[in-house]
Amino acid sequence: MKSSTQPDDGRIIGRFAPSPTGPLHLGSLVAALGSYLFAKSADGLWLMRMEDLDAPRVVPGMAYDILRTLEELGFTWDGEVVRQSKRTDAYEAALAELARKGMVYPCGCSRAEIARIGSAPHGREDELRYPGICREGLPSGKAARSIRVRVTDEPVVFVDGIMSEVSENLSGSCGDFVVKRADGPFAYQLAVVVDDAEAGVNQVVRGADLLHSTPRQIHLQRILGYATPAYFHLPLVTAPDGAKLSKRESAVSLAEGIDLVREGGALLYAALRFLGQKPPASLERASCPEIIAWGVANFNPSAIPRKPAPLANGNEA
Repeated sequence: MKSSTQPDDGRIIGRFAPSPTGPLHLGSLVAALGSYLFAKSADGLWLMRMEDLDAPRVVPGMAYDILRTLEELGFTWDGEVVRQSKRTDAYEAALAELARKGMVYPCGCSRAEIARIGSAPHGREDELRYPGICREGLPSGKAARSIRVRVTDEPVVFVDGIMSEVSENLSGSCGDFVVKRADGPFAYQLAVVVDDAEAGVNQVVRGADLLHSTPRQIHLQRILGYATPAYFHLPLVTAPDGAKLSKRESAVSLAEGIDLVREGGALLYAALRFLGQKPPASLERASCPEIIAWGVANFNPSAIPRKPAPLANGNEA
């Protein structure tokens, strides 16, 4: 892919950041296309990052398969692929800065222990809210397992470009959250904030399943003195009955035997329609690069729906 340097002219810098824990699927295809259209329709850059910090869950060869699949579908990215597994030093530096500001502390609690505590109510959905057991120091007999960042009672408020205003009180929804895990790796929330800031990413387009990660990331950005990108959270792709989509059943991957020469164009066409765009019927038979080029030239962000829905035709396209 073509190399580039970070622009300093206010240009849009977007990114796509899949995790190589499984094949590209319909939901991630929509996220890739949406983020690409937002960036490229504004003559911006579109960066690629592999979020491979969780080594035990990474499937060997899957990063290569995801990149090959995207290339077969007509996507091109700017600069080199960034791999989180190679960026430990950057995360260590950010953690040291959080420590210097007194905003992190060691925690000796396991998830099972937190779940057993009657005074630890659940936050959003089935998430356990951390009740601050180790906030003022490790209790006697406890050894440090993870590192948590302190949150406040002040709501984090931002305006999402698709989902409108979002407000979350982190103290009530999750409590002090983990930035370095008990088993060693840095947590997603810290890594993604550091990566986006270093790359100059100023536009984050991703699935609505990550909408409520955003207040945590904004909290970290503010502590670390990073700029906050513009956020756009796309509606989720569901199964035809409205249930959560199975990633395995919705795989869009060369490794899964999908014939992208035959099916790629129809998949992209369906993804455009899912995003509220109105491609002409004749485009469904066009090549993948032609379909993406039409999407860039005719992109209408205001047409993107908010509600989750099935992807019409999906793998049967």
